[in-house]
Amino acid sequence: MEFVLNHRCKKTSARAGVIKTDMGLIKTPIFMPVGTAATVKGIHQKDLDEDICPDIILANTYHLFLRPGTEIIKGAGGIHKFMSWEKPILTDSGGYQVYSLSKKRKISEEGVSFQSHIDGSRCFFSPENVIDAQRAIGSNIIMAFDECPPYPSTSPYIKDSMELTHRWLERCIKRFDETKKMYEQSQVLFPIVQGGTSKYFRQKSAEYIAKKNLFGNAIGGLSVGEPSDLMYEMVEITNKILPYDKPRYLMGVGTPINILENISLGVDMFDCVMPTRNARNGMLFTSEGFINIKNKKWEKDFSLLDSNGNSFVDEIYTKAYLRHLFVTNEMLGKQIATLHNLNFYLWLVRESRKKILDNNFYEWKEKMVKSMNNRL
Repeated sequence: MEFVLNHRCKKTSARAGVIKTDMGLIKTPIFMPVGTAATVKGIHQKDLDEDICPDIILANTYHLFLRPGTEIIKGAGGIHKFMSWEKPILTDSGGYQVYSLSKKRKISEEGVSFQSHIDGSRCFFSPENVIDAQRAIGSNIIMAFDECPPYPSTSPYIKDSMELTHRWLERCIKRFDETKKMYEQSQVLFPIVQGGTSKYFRQKSAEYIAKKNLFGNAIGGLSVGEPSDLMYEMVEITNKILPYDKPRYLMGVGTPINILENISLGVDMFDCVMPTRNARNGMLFTSEGFINIKNKKWEKDFSLLDSNGNSFVDEIYTKAYLRHLFVTNEMLGKQIATLHNLNFYLWLVRESRKKILDNNFYEWKEKMVKSMNNRL
């Protein structure tokens, strides 16, 4: 793989680049739709590939480890063949899912023992078997195993958690280096910066991660309940230290406004379940603000979903029709809403890239942030 920086915005730290992989180009900034269990919920692969057209999607090691299991994925020839997807895939290591199972897991130096959320069976994740699992899954970008401190956390906890993440990283790198890819596509390993919301520990972790000189770097442990301003502060501190010539991935973030502000701070890659999860609950993101399509105010509104027309669904379906589908609990309603939201997120990062290349990202970003903050 190779990362090429094309341009940097003059008024901000926003940048446009390209990650070159043997399964296609990833133009940054990029949003990765979340396909947790080898599927983006509510979207057929054909619609995902032909309408939304993301350069890369994300899957999750924790969920695939539990179901269907890595042996089945290996039997299929890797995740790309298993789910009939021919573009790049990134897998999260499962660290965040372990974090979310706080009442069902026990952390030790060796790794994390936890109960499956499916059947309660006991499982164990270590830096080594998480790398092995991602080798077997066959994703193009694999993540190191980390420990994510909750918000808020005390300084001693943040310090211990960060140092454990660093020690686990050493083991991840060792395992990655002593194993080989199982399929044709190449694989790279991203380490993860932790440090909670402490300026000091964020800086220390970023310095440690930067010295590893891996292909790219991730920023974890944010969007876990902290105010957005604090998130931006931590990202800015981190990005001043992470290598300029390597892609930067902010994990699990977030709202359209969060994405624009973090692009402005020099982040290249994003993922979040928000566009798909909110869509299934009737929340639409548009260039003019956000909509709860289930509200009665849309009952007789025959205007299109978004005046910008970011996808084919925006050019066909009206607010009144989509509301009708939600009120009658028709599956098509959730599918249309999901297509709309994912298209909007992809439009947002692609438009950001255009504005960066045209040297007018800052002005456009300020205008969009104001518009998207409206509840319609």
